[in-house]
Amino acid sequence: MGFSYIDYTIFFGYITVIIALGLWVSRDKKGHEKDSKDYFLASKALPWWAIGASLIAANISAEQFIGMSGSGFAVGLAIASYEWMAAITLIIVGKFFLPVFIEKQLYTIPEFIEQRFSTNLKTILAIFWVALFVFVNLTSVLFLGGKAIDTIIGSGDGSMIIYAILGLAFIAAAYSLYGGLSAVAWTDIVQVALLVIGGLIATILALDHVTPDGGVMNGLSHIYNTAGDKFHMILSRDNPEFANLPGIAVLIGGMWVANLYYWGFNQYIIQRTLAAKSLGEAQKGIAFAAFLKLIIPLIVVIPGIVAYVLYTQPDGTAVVNGVQQAFANMDGSINYDKAYPWLISVFVPVGLKGLVLAALTAAIVSSLASMLNSTSTIFTMDIYKPYINKGASEKQLVLTGRLTATIALIIAVLMAPIMGNIPQMFQYIQEYTGLVSPGILAVFLMGLFWKKTTNKGAIVGVLSSIIVALALKSPVVELAFMDEMLYTLLITMVIIAGVSMTTSKEVDDPKGIQLTAKLFETGSVFNISAYVILILLVVLYTFFW
Repeated sequence: MGFSYIDYTIFFGYITVIIALGLWVSRDKKGHEKDSKDYFLASKALPWWAIGASLIAANISAEQFIGMSGSGFAVGLAIASYEWMAAITLIIVGKFFLPVFIEKQLYTIPEFIEQRFSTNLKTILAIFWVALFVFVNLTSVLFLGGKAIDTIIGSGDGSMIIYAILGLAFIAAAYSLYGGLSAVAWTDIVQVALLVIGGLIATILALDHVTPDGGVMNGLSHIYNTAGDKFHMILSRDNPEFANLPGIAVLIGGMWVANLYYWGFNQYIIQRTLAAKSLGEAQKGIAFAAFLKLIIPLIVVIPGIVAYVLYTQPDGTAVVNGVQQAFANMDGSINYDKAYPWLISVFVPVGLKGLVLAALTAAIVSSLASMLNSTSTIFTMDIYKPYINKGASEKQLVLTGRLTATIALIIAVLMAPIMGNIPQMFQYIQEYTGLVSPGILAVFLMGLFWKKTTNKGAIVGVLSSIIVALALKSPVVELAFMDEMLYTLLITMVIIAGVSMTTSKEVDDPKGIQLTAKLFETGSVFNISAYVILILLVVLYTFFW
């Protein structure tokens, strides 16, 4: 099925609405010019529902729709642990991390490092995060998004990728560079509604077409019965994907490192909670996002399993001409990450195709906008203001933020086309982010919850964690990368503790955080939500074990 005029109309209509909405909600009020609080923290006026929607919109991108669907094809439902365990991780962040961050009135996560440890360590991490956002996050999202659009609208041979990348960059820049976090967060409400609706439509149509007789429930029953091995959350040791998702260790090991780092200390995620009206409002928003995370596998993993069933053609599966060729790379390997865009191009009818592509674009653009805003926030507040222009006016800070985001986007656009075809891009990103995330998580956990932690211990720990991670990645060790992350975290925490105790005679570090039970008190809505989410997760893991 090709892309029709009505599909183009719907798609470009979405682009027009999002850009117009972003510019309108972030317009300057009469007599008021944007200051840094307006631009970087949306005037600290976000309600819970905007925070929850924005968290998911920032999180769900091409990395999930394309990368996680590809892993659904290769691995199955086990990849959904990243989503379902994220739900409980969000509750932990809302309960134990967020109260400290909001009490300290932070703009950025590196700012916490400065208050708890030192300016030197803050600067090291600020430079690292800017580089990570530009060279990994922005670049990978642009590449995967361009690859998807090339498959859906173009010929799928890569000839359209560069134009798609430029188009995605333009849409994200059109409203986020001017409006800052306010434009990003308020448009995210529309974006998340669109990506969920569009994602559900794609899943329903894929299930409806997987058998000759049709029917969504019939399709779901068919893929469950014919690809039962793809519906286990805990992989056995003989599974070829065990190295990526090492069985029970997913629940009790390295997955916690990836999730706590991402949801608790990742600037482009946590920034919208720092812009909340109050701590209570931020916690309600986090609970809302946790509920949304529970349904994400339905729209990003199930389509990948459907593509796997269509590719392997077990008895009773609908025959689709050219399916084997569609997933074949030049070297004969399988192009897993083509699963989602291929399903859209084959099964979504005229009219709905424009809506589904708009949903996919919404997921990509919202993440790009969030990453751009966070990159500009960290550079402006943690590098430019303290080192380049200490007396910068509010107008200069906002201008610097816009310029930084523009430069970051240009660099990412130039780098994205040269990424090449990486199998299971989602897993690739997780594995190589895992080289640095355990050390950073160790510094934050020790800094938050152990008052004896010193600046010297934190610096030695975060630098040595890279060496530890690389050593554990050696073929001689033969560890799954999630196990590598867990051991790196534990070893780094021991190093931090050892250096702190042997280099300081103080009982507690002078900058240690005084924690009280009152600080961690939460409202009834948050508490009830936490219990419901825990029960639902127990049911899901028990059923799909």
